[in-house]
Amino acid sequence: MRRYAWVMGTCLTLWLLAIFVVRLYSIPAAVVMCAVACVLPPIAAVVANAGSSGG
Repeated sequence: MRRYAWVMGTCLTLWLLAIFVVRLYSIPAAVVMCAVACVLPPIAAVVANAGSSGG
């Protein structure tokens, strides 16, 4: 659960930084940050399920 929270926290941080800070300086960099943030939730789900016992 802790790894999931870290990955999702990173996702949220990337979004917030991209929208409120980075876009003022570089729109392409903000778009890349948002794209990376879009990929993180499925990774977080895989990380969260990797620790659970399967049966």
